[in-house]
Amino acid sequence: MNATPDTALRETLADFVYREARLIDEKQLDAWYELFAEDGLYWIPLGPDQRDGLNHASLMYEDRLLLKLRVERLKQPRAFSQQPESRCQHVLQRPEIESAGADGYRLRTPFFYAEARGDEQLIFTGIVRHHLVEEDGALRIREKRIDLLNCDAALPSVQLFM
Repeated sequence: MNATPDTALRETLADFVYREARLIDEKQLDAWYELFAEDGLYWIPLGPDQRDGLNHASLMYEDRLLLKLRVERLKQPRAFSQQPESRCQHVLQRPEIESAGADGYRLRTPFFYAEARGDEQLIFTGIVRHHLVEEDGALRIREKRIDLLNCDAALPSVQLFM
């Protein structure tokens, strides 16, 4: 891997991030789940500049097993939290490559996320940080960290994935 990724690689990485958000928006949650590496993590810190999710409380800190459980629950037609069903929409700025090296690619993407359920709509903004690795010839998410602008505020329940 090069220290300065070429244009084709930048496009590939950006397309991956855009596709990942679209899969969530379109509720293709099984396909989204498959984007995660075997050791993949989905993390939303509870405080700004939080260093890790193991030694500090987090809004979400889920490995593949917990992600799979959440996906399966959301797919159930009788899930109480999905009556009425939640819908979401991501609006992303262009992903910026922060680093590229032997441990994969680290990207930073500012975003707006809206989630609607019934008459209610929630709007969140922040930075999503992807750590992508190549696994079996494909890009996979080793870690998806979502730094919400107001992460330390009293937040309502988020039903889907940011």
